[in-house]
Amino acid sequence: MNDQSTTYEPNATEFQSEMKPDARTTVAANQAAESSSPTPHRTVAIIPARGGSKGIPLKNLQKVAGISLLARAINAAQASPSIDRVIVSTDHDGIAAEALRAGAEVAHRPAEIAGDTATSESALIHTLSTLDEDFDITVFMQCTSPFIDSASIENAVRTVRDDDADVVFSAVEDHSFLWRLDDDTQAVAVGHEASFRPRRQDRAKHFNETGAFYVMRTSGLIEHEHRFFGRIGIEEVPPEHAREIDDMSDLTLVRAIAASQTQETTQVIDVDALVTDFDGVHTDDGAYVDEDGNEQVRVHRGDGMGISRLVKSGVPVMILSKERNPVVTRRAEKLRVDVAQGIDNKASILDAWITANDLDPARVAYVGNDINDLEAFDVVGWPIAVADAHPRVLAAARVILDTPGGRGAVREVCDLIPIPVEAAEPLPNPTLTSLRSPTGHPSTLAEHQSGHPAGHQSAALSGHASAFPDQQPSVPRHQPQFTNRAEISRANRKQVS
Repeated sequence: MNDQSTTYEPNATEFQSEMKPDARTTVAANQAAESSSPTPHRTVAIIPARGGSKGIPLKNLQKVAGISLLARAINAAQASPSIDRVIVSTDHDGIAAEALRAGAEVAHRPAEIAGDTATSESALIHTLSTLDEDFDITVFMQCTSPFIDSASIENAVRTVRDDDADVVFSAVEDHSFLWRLDDDTQAVAVGHEASFRPRRQDRAKHFNETGAFYVMRTSGLIEHEHRFFGRIGIEEVPPEHAREIDDMSDLTLVRAIAASQTQETTQVIDVDALVTDFDGVHTDDGAYVDEDGNEQVRVHRGDGMGISRLVKSGVPVMILSKERNPVVTRRAEKLRVDVAQGIDNKASILDAWITANDLDPARVAYVGNDINDLEAFDVVGWPIAVADAHPRVLAAARVILDTPGGRGAVREVCDLIPIPVEAAEPLPNPTLTSLRSPTGHPSTLAEHQSGHPAGHQSAALSGHASAFPDQQPSVPRHQPQFTNRAEISRANRKQVS
């Protein structure tokens, strides 16, 4: 016999018989009120995101101000109080992974509704059919609009919820005089008389769909299989929220806009690790060369103080450089940070270092200045450009520093990273590690010097082995090098909430 069979629970009649008459009346009134109250509205946001975009390959994963277009849409939906669930409909594993990382659910879309001719409505209805609950309202959002305002979504949802409309979509006021070409390629006025040119203030308001979001009564969507039905309303949004990305020129423009907006609002760079390029970031990208070809560079002392503050607090720091120069090694040793140099594929090394240090890529910052840093920008959540960076780097950055490279840019970014109380104990000196031995396998410098295998090989080092092609550099002393500090205790590392 289970525990429930031995538990006595009085029924409603027994319970009410022990109550005073006024108490019984109150219970009855409350029960009646509960039975007559409307069922709470439930709202789901669905974001269709195919992997087969042609204009911009994997467009939904392109980043604007360091955040993918997909994540930007998810964030906007999650910030709307009336939206209960956010679901991404996709046919692509990479998009699905990004959706989960951003906190959304995933509905895997079958191939028959994932092609170029498939409608967005088919993805919406398919996703609704897979859910374990019914929703009164469906919000259809598109990743191609990077500046969706959650307050506008909330207003639209409330309009449908309050039964003031069956459909509400985002639109921007448009004062254009529209024209089309007829069969004889002659221009024909659309929506106005060609012979009558009223002033702007005398014309009726016209609106242009932004494509950012559509809020619909779910029953109507399923019945009509289309986003427009019944009473249709407009949620007017400002022009700055109406940007839409169709091609690379659109993407470049919105990246520049987002970078300027971020500069106005960024007060802290909330990350767990920092990675920087060397030339053009720690230096002014110049060099002194003597008659024998020896190079010298100028670094900023303030940068060292900023790095020291992070290192003492257990924040992982790495210098990632394409150049093969002993000065990079010496500088990294002085700063007591990891270093990888002679690197042609920065993205793979950066990704391996993030994995080895058990970091969330979204909470890693990378500071760069030139176009070979763009691949590293795609790996992290905080791509940062020095003030004098290449225009393409400035456009792709989430944050643009006020300071040029070599003149305190590293110190500036270090000061923007919040850290816990600084550790008082000195850190051990870093160990320089060569990524390739003469046999093509990872090994430490101690192995080369002693001729015997080292007693220990770090996890981070083994993680980097596959990142390099099986080839030897033309000059052995210029082989890629990596200094690893992954095993240093990080008891004081900032906790991620």
